[in-house]
Amino acid sequence: MARELASQPETWERAAGLGDLVARLPERGARVAVVGCGTSWFIAQSYAWLREHGGHGETDAFAASEAPVGRDYDAIVALTRSGTTSEVLRLVGGLRERGDRARVIGVIGDATSPLVDLVDDALTLPFADEQSVVQTRFATTALALFRASLGEDLAGAVADARTAVAEELDPALVEAEQVSFLGSGWSYGLAQEAALKMREASQSWTESYPSMEYRHGPIAIAAPGRVTWHFGEVPDGLADDVAATGGRFEHAGLDPMAELVRAQRVALARAAARGLDPDHPRSLTRSVILEA
Repeated sequence: MARELASQPETWERAAGLGDLVARLPERGARVAVVGCGTSWFIAQSYAWLREHGGHGETDAFAASEAPVGRDYDAIVALTRSGTTSEVLRLVGGLRERGDRARVIGVIGDATSPLVDLVDDALTLPFADEQSVVQTRFATTALALFRASLGEDLAGAVADARTAVAEELDPALVEAEQVSFLGSGWSYGLAQEAALKMREASQSWTESYPSMEYRHGPIAIAAPGRVTWHFGEVPDGLADDVAATGGRFEHAGLDPMAELVRAQRVALARAAARGLDPDHPRSLTRSVILEA
């Protein structure tokens, strides 16, 4: 995990430069569904928000197990690191059986996976694939590809990622009793992913909420020794409201993907402090493969 998360500035640059893959993602105006499981679902949420709010077309994000069938999409993007996740394979296989007209695009880490042969177009990112069970660089590299396809310049995000990789970690973040991650717009998906990384890698008590929803109840858990960590632009008054609880409000002001790198590093450090192995976390495997 340490090696893989540190490589993200380079993998983002590489993905942003893959013009052939960028061109094969859904075109402007297409109605799109993006599906995935776990980490991939959270990245799907971020991509869907960026695509729709950027004027590229109506875009929905679903957990693969909950994706509605029969809707009239032009394209379905299936995001999966392993290409073996049961729910994704079942969804894509079901589309094929029904003769669904949507073009199915797979964004996949393992170029030898069974999903490659099931989709209409397989966009493989083997250079971003990982050995650690806890996923870091594949997810963010896929999002870098998605952002590039929407016309974004990733130079600032890459520079911020280098800052995030190199900075000295604050012991207060590593030692915090509890962390709540917040974001709005596309950064909410990344806030959810940050919370998942903490739970997976270090068995930490973490939660995640949309920024404006935090004050509608969840702020009750803020307290001294606990952290409220915000991704992206902060709503007026939120930092002061958290400070009034005695809790710490964390916001480095980096690109939200780079902020996720910071959270990944804290998750790794918390795992090390607890004597845990984030490459083989409790009750988890690299790919979730369920019986039919």
